[in-house]
Amino acid sequence: MSKLLLLSLVLWASCSPGNTEAALVALSQPRVRCHASRYPVAVDCSWTPLQTPNSTRAVTFIATYRLGMATQQQSQSCLQRTPQASQCTIPHVHLFSTVPYMLNVTAVHPGGTSSSLLAFVAERIIKPDPPEGVRLRTEGRRLQVLWHPPASWPFPEIFSLKYRLRYRRRGASHFRQVGPIEATTFTLRNAKPQAKYCIQVSAQDLTDYGKPSDWSFPGQVERAPQQP
Repeated sequence: MSKLLLLSLVLWASCSPGNTEAALVALSQPRVRCHASRYPVAVDCSWTPLQTPNSTRAVTFIATYRLGMATQQQSQSCLQRTPQASQCTIPHVHLFSTVPYMLNVTAVHPGGTSSSLLAFVAERIIKPDPPEGVRLRTEGRRLQVLWHPPASWPFPEIFSLKYRLRYRRRGASHFRQVGPIEATTFTLRNAKPQAKYCIQVSAQDLTDYGKPSDWSFPGQVERAPQQP
């Protein structure tokens, strides 16, 4: 076989659609992240689905976890709705464990398999969802802000949250912040009458585990009840 023919065969093999797809997918790995917005009921994990151009076969995922780094520890299934789902749930979190969870996500695709491993401690990935039902009540120069803990936070009376507020009067260029506050209400005492404010609330675990939530939707002014 001539060198020219051999070179042609190599180039043809490397440029064929099937091999290109397999090579591209094989080099891809699921990018996995986990957060505990429902602590301590569960940890929710998700990953970036792999792209398989020109393939009729769907990528499936096998997600398993174990507590501890020792390979002899028995792995359990991270709960998925379907094998194609790009998220899973670890139920029944082990509280205050210094031993990390090990999550293994394996993608099964036409090019073979590719895996990602993520280690985490549940308390360090706590991030509540934003507070809900933020509303404003005006009374002269007093502006009362009220809200509810996120509905996804299962036991606010046991695993308490603290809150921060940021507010900005319409026309102002910067937010001001107050907090932390352990109650679910706060009063701005020097609000300007008739002025409109953008007020948002963020929640965080009381003991500073994890990260604060994203900011809530801006508070809505409550309408005064109509007199009969």
